[in-house]
Amino acid sequence: MARSSASRTPVPVRIRRRTFGDVVRAFFAFLALVVLVVGVPGALAYFVGWPLPSETPSLSMLNEDVTTDVFVKVFAVVVWLAWAQFAACVLVEAKAAVSGMGMPGRVPGSGASQALARQLVAALLLLTAGAASFAPGLSQLGQQLDQNKPPPVAAAQQTPGQQVDTARPAVDVETPRGEAGGGEVRKDTREQAERDTKFYRIQPPEGRHHDSLWEIAERHLGDGRRYGEIYQLNKDRVQPDGSKLSQASLIRPGWIMEMPADAHGGDLVEMPDERNEVSKSEAEQIRDYDKSSPTLDERGGGGGGGDDRQATSGRGDRLVPDTPAVDRGSDDRTDVQQVPVREDGGAAERGAGDRAAPEVHSDGGGIGLPEVLIAAPLLAAGVLGALSRRRRQALWQAAFHTGGAGRTGAEPEGRAALARDALLVGADPGGVGFLDRALRGLSAALTESARPLPTIYAAWLTDSDLYLQLAGVAGEPPAPWRTGQDQTFWRIDRADVESYPQPEEGAAAAPYPGLASLGTREEARLLLNLEAVPGIAAVKGAPADRLAVLSSIAAELATNGWSDRMSVTVVGFGERLTELAPTRVRHLEDVPALLEVMEAESAQRANALGNAGHDSVLTGRAGQTGRTHWAPHLVLVATEPTAAEAERLAHLAGGSSRLGIGYLVGTGQEELAGASWEFEITRDGRLRAPLLGLELAAQRLPQEQHDALVELFSQVGFEGPATSGTDGRGISVTRAAGDVGFTVDLSEQGRPAVYARLLGSYEIMGLAEPDGERSPLLREALALLLIHREGVHPQVLAAALWPRGVTDDVRDAFIERLVGWLGRDPSGSARLAPDADGRLALSTSVVSDWDVLRTLHLEATDPDRQTSPQVRERLLNDALALAAGPLLADRPQGRYGWLSNEIVEAQLPLLVADAGLALAALRREAGQAEGAVGAVQSALVVAPADERLWNELLRAVHATGDTARLEATASDLLGRAAALHGARGLPPRTEALLDELLPGWRAQAGAAGAAG
Repeated sequence: MARSSASRTPVPVRIRRRTFGDVVRAFFAFLALVVLVVGVPGALAYFVGWPLPSETPSLSMLNEDVTTDVFVKVFAVVVWLAWAQFAACVLVEAKAAVSGMGMPGRVPGSGASQALARQLVAALLLLTAGAASFAPGLSQLGQQLDQNKPPPVAAAQQTPGQQVDTARPAVDVETPRGEAGGGEVRKDTREQAERDTKFYRIQPPEGRHHDSLWEIAERHLGDGRRYGEIYQLNKDRVQPDGSKLSQASLIRPGWIMEMPADAHGGDLVEMPDERNEVSKSEAEQIRDYDKSSPTLDERGGGGGGGDDRQATSGRGDRLVPDTPAVDRGSDDRTDVQQVPVREDGGAAERGAGDRAAPEVHSDGGGIGLPEVLIAAPLLAAGVLGALSRRRRQALWQAAFHTGGAGRTGAEPEGRAALARDALLVGADPGGVGFLDRALRGLSAALTESARPLPTIYAAWLTDSDLYLQLAGVAGEPPAPWRTGQDQTFWRIDRADVESYPQPEEGAAAAPYPGLASLGTREEARLLLNLEAVPGIAAVKGAPADRLAVLSSIAAELATNGWSDRMSVTVVGFGERLTELAPTRVRHLEDVPALLEVMEAESAQRANALGNAGHDSVLTGRAGQTGRTHWAPHLVLVATEPTAAEAERLAHLAGGSSRLGIGYLVGTGQEELAGASWEFEITRDGRLRAPLLGLELAAQRLPQEQHDALVELFSQVGFEGPATSGTDGRGISVTRAAGDVGFTVDLSEQGRPAVYARLLGSYEIMGLAEPDGERSPLLREALALLLIHREGVHPQVLAAALWPRGVTDDVRDAFIERLVGWLGRDPSGSARLAPDADGRLALSTSVVSDWDVLRTLHLEATDPDRQTSPQVRERLLNDALALAAGPLLADRPQGRYGWLSNEIVEAQLPLLVADAGLALAALRREAGQAEGAVGAVQSALVVAPADERLWNELLRAVHATGDTARLEATASDLLGRAAALHGARGLPPRTEALLDELLPGWRAQAGAAGAAG
């Protein structure tokens, strides 16, 4: 969990001051506006007068001589029209700049006039407006998302448990300790804090109700979201029973909680004295507990000091504003029955959002994992999804073109393996699903009520809710959305999204595909809508640091799950990022190449919008056709543009937001032409935008981890040197020579000590059944280890078993219990032990039917193994006999979620189909047509959609010579095709085979359909 930056020593914010050049430019802009707006009409009125005829025009005027006076008056009319157009442009630009309500409207036919007006107004406003005033919606990005208004500056010293007297003079936080006056103020403040100290004792459960910090804050502070103040006041302090508060969601009856000074309510107790009616033992407990309270200096009461308690108070002016509060709802309960409990009485599993940060290392050294990938849950989820698609695509290619489905491909090694493990630990697919479903649901609701999509600048995502920050007021949001701190924030709770009716396929487009993660503050993640930037967004800082930010955003945009279609152009970096998503990412070498491409595309998009009658891509994105139109194009530039290139880029970006084009440029320049939003990345990984009130823990992808991800995509899959051989029919085939992984000794000497059946129902033989409470987790852990014979990192194991997070001590205790359950081999070695890289790996004495199936398939189909047809037939028959059903068919609902990132479920039906095809071919060659039919039918139980099996079944039935049976088989395949493919019917190759084997099948199928 990221710490609030409010706990750090305040860093002076460097704000760009107006220079003498700015004053000069503003003065001349003022003169130009006066001359053009006031001087031109005045001169026309004085020198020309009324230019139009003073009487009603008639045809006789056409016969009059054309004098010099006529020419002057015609020219005056043209000048009056041009002046009127320019004056309208000035009014439009001035209104938009002063009000800050998005981009200004376009004056018809204005062209250069409006561009000139915009430059003059902008130059003039340099003397009267800050940079953030041009995008007021964005200037609130750092504000707290609640209804509380900040008190006076004196509240900057306020800490939990201390009530600030606003009637007293404000104390300068810069005052050094020990100077005159400082000691007296601190003494008075300490005495005031002691007088205001209140305590609360956690109540025992009543029926189904259990006390929680959220409810305590709601009752006694008026806002449940202030539970963090109570938590920070009492964190790690020894309670009467000897334990400590370490998690906000885990509190126990009888504990004492020190409360903030403004707490109120009848069940609160002040510092025990003669006025309090409490028992003697309770008074002693409270006094003892109060002795562990932080001193005033530790609470930040002294000059300028502070800690995390100050950051979570939710009150007062700060250099770093508050983040959206995290609503944990029912998670913050004392109901220990809802959470696994350790044997020592401590709670095992953390609540949502309290996921324990594992011990990680940015360099991936030792057995640590790259921290930057673990800290990017949305990026990790997207990359894992893209990796899974890549592996499945390679698997199908291997199965259909080389017959290599039994070869899993080499497992990643080195830093690629560390990157893969970090992705598995950090990925948050639930958060991606929450964001995607909420946004698509909003689009569907607005479309249904004929309302346009509002422009949003950013989104704040937490474990419990989602805030959208609008560019301007857009009315009341559709239910279940509701208004946030003001009319420019729309909010939805995660629980409401779960009950949101899911839009039908293709009914709602992804409305804001340009959202990209910038970083986190406390528990909230900021996603900036890059396609809504009113100009260029600039990232400043050291070259390596800003490149890490650009790489992270590019990788997330390329793989995210809340976009339908997307174009990402990276300029001057990330050439190999195209491997993550070849259809989304394009690489260009330099800015001139980019300008050539984008000038043409901008013109095409503008024409398309005009022809469609839309004012922006948001309008075109709504409705039934939104999914396939107006996809965003986001441009990320790492190459420093020249002054001329920057001007052209600024001109393109000026109106790009309505076209769905966004520009993010990494620059070392003090001022970049056209930059509307500026961010600075620091050496310590902080992303700052001082004028916008933002400071975040930046999401980054340094070069080492960028290369590791690229290697990961290169290493997985089924490519590799090929080996040639013949199949069971004597036909030459080429097989992928990927790593076949773990194989089993099929001889009598290789009989395993522990055998598990993963295909079909899950059974374990050779081990004592663990007790009822521990059995599900132990069985799931064993299944994960059996599928990953190469080993599983302890942090990956913990993330798989406890997706919401778990403490390190509970993880280690569970692994110890797992090792004890699996036992030892006769040699004395443990059946589960860490390897040289620290990954947990099973010994060869622990085997599953999946291992045996892959080994049998390899023995029977590898051309390098010189086996007789009879031996091959026996091996293939044994392999088909093992395929009793889908993988872990009886797994409980809500568990085994890690299987969604595995390739085995896609590989199993292809491998079984390979075995069935090879066995059927052997039997048909031997004249055993019925045996061939049986082999294919056995394989169809596990792989019912494999087209190769359909075709082999038709050949085998045809070999029996029974025409009626062939017709029945064709009819059955037509029914299966209708169920699987709908109106598309049979695949083309199957139809062609039927034309050859059963020429009249189409007429019979048509007659059957008419009769039906």
